Amino acid sequence: MAVTDAIVERLRAAGCVFAEDEAQLLVDEADSPDELEAMVVRRVAGEPLEHILGWVEFSDLRIIVEPGVFVPRQRTQVLVDEAGRLARPGAIVVDLCCGAGAIGAALLETCEGIELHAADIDPVAVACARLNVEPEGQVHEGDLFAALPADLKGRVDIVVVNAPYVPTDAIALMPPEAREHEATVALDGGADGVDVHRRIAAEVGEWLVPDGYVLIETSQDQAPLTIAALEASGFSAWVERNEDVDGTAVIGTRPL
Repeated sequence: MAVTDAIVERLRAAGCVFAEDEAQLLVDEADSPDELEAMVVRRVAGEPLEHILGWVEFSDLRIIVEPGVFVPRQRTQVLVDEAGRLARPGAIVVDLCCGAGAIGAALLETCEGIELHAADIDPVAVACARLNVEPEGQVHEGDLFAALPADLKGRVDIVVVNAPYVPTDAIALMPPEAREHEATVALDGGADGVDVHRRIAAEVGEWLVPDGYVLIETSQDQAPLTIAALEASGFSAWVERNEDVDGTAVIGTRPL
């Protein structure tokens, strides 16, 4: 099948900025004209392209993304890059609030010999992460650290976190693709967006080895609040930026 001007125009009229590229992706993914039409209808109705395709490209991998699951953003590459620099062979790494498991899958691909555990509270996301992470890594369902096996306590080298950090009132201002098609639990970070970061900062110390690291995706505006949360729990913390993907991470470790 070939991309037609009619498909491009329908997508453009629906507000798709990259209508030509999206049309090509839909054509490539569809197995029949009927399936293509159904996919175009879903996209015109506002469903995320990634949910329609069933995957998103992240860190040179195709990550499976089921409807309702948070779509990995390219800015999260900052966490993969920073964790990849810190991980050593044999390191125990936790991908907390893992969503589809994109960070964990990328770290398994780029870091030699790590033991990877991923966890999320959303059962739909957990099922999706298992498709992307297992059997090389393990995926657990539950609320933050409560999801992890108890025998990991005090043994984790790196905790990587893409927790929700959208302020509650700002969710209504997000594009419809996000606010209507991604789980609220994956977006809502409380009044200032840092509530989950504070919970993680309060608990992460008992899971890390003495010289372990916690890496938390945040925004440039919220980074001082994320740093303050870690410092309140005895961590030294700093900001790392990746301008290429507009990604911001706060990294914390405890002084020895």
